[in-house]
Amino acid sequence: MSASSAPSTRRARDIGLDVRAPRTPCDDRHCPFHGRLSVRGQVIEGTLVSTSMQRTSVVERILLTYVPKYERYEKRRRRYLAHAPPCLSIPIGHRVRIAETRPLSKLVTFCIVEDLGVAAHRSAGEEAPEVAAPETPAGGAA
Repeated sequence: MSASSAPSTRRARDIGLDVRAPRTPCDDRHCPFHGRLSVRGQVIEGTLVSTSMQRTSVVERILLTYVPKYERYEKRRRRYLAHAPPCLSIPIGHRVRIAETRPLSKLVTFCIVEDLGVAAHRSAGEEAPEVAAPETPAGGAA
């Protein structure tokens, strides 16, 4: 079979994780579904915070750490730079699953593999969605 008779639409390959493959194809060589990038190691869930770089996104993960002295929990955050394949067009504020890969640059060693939907908590700097207040009956207090 010659290269010219190959179908123009590429099928997404199995990356070894239990994630749904994207429907739109892409020509990114660092896409784990349509390129040659293999994923291995950690699989982490976080919130997409920024997409202002080219094909790179910032994924933030909030961790609760117990402080024995004060018998309370403190919030800590960890930010990961992850490659964002063009076939997964994910907006800011969505929960994503990222998987570890070989180093793609100095700081990028993860790749986004799945969109998990809208996050329940909003990140710093993100506008809160407008929620309509529930209507009270005209009689007053309940």
